[in-house]
Amino acid sequence: MIKKISDKDKQDWQNFLNSSDKLENKDQKISIATKRYIERSIDLHGYTLEEANQKMTSYIEECYANGVNKISVITGKGLRSKNLNDPYQSSNLSILKHSVPNFIKGSNHLMSKIISIDFEAVENPSVGNFDIFLRKKKKEL
Repeated sequence: MIKKISDKDKQDWQNFLNSSDKLENKDQKISIATKRYIERSIDLHGYTLEEANQKMTSYIEECYANGVNKISVITGKGLRSKNLNDPYQSSNLSILKHSVPNFIKGSNHLMSKIISIDFEAVENPSVGNFDIFLRKKKKEL
């Protein structure tokens, strides 16, 4: 079965050949879209608030220095926290899930290395982890 090429198709082809417009490089789009993240995770189960904050400070600095893009922080949901029975403590800020992101957010030193913290995951009661997205390390001159 042979189909005839229409005059419009011939004209479109001729216009394309005569055009000086550059074609979009689709391969370049693919390479950008498949940019790989270097991901690491840290589990803070069993840490006290102070220990968790110290560990996160050193871990963020280490990951930033090594070109890590994303850190998954596992804190647990806080459902078994013994702090919930203490009426003199905050039910949120005494739980690692809430206190660690707030500690990081309050540190200008750490936030200078961070693009964003996934606070939606922090606020979700059914999630026991959150992500931190790090900036690229600035090249030293």
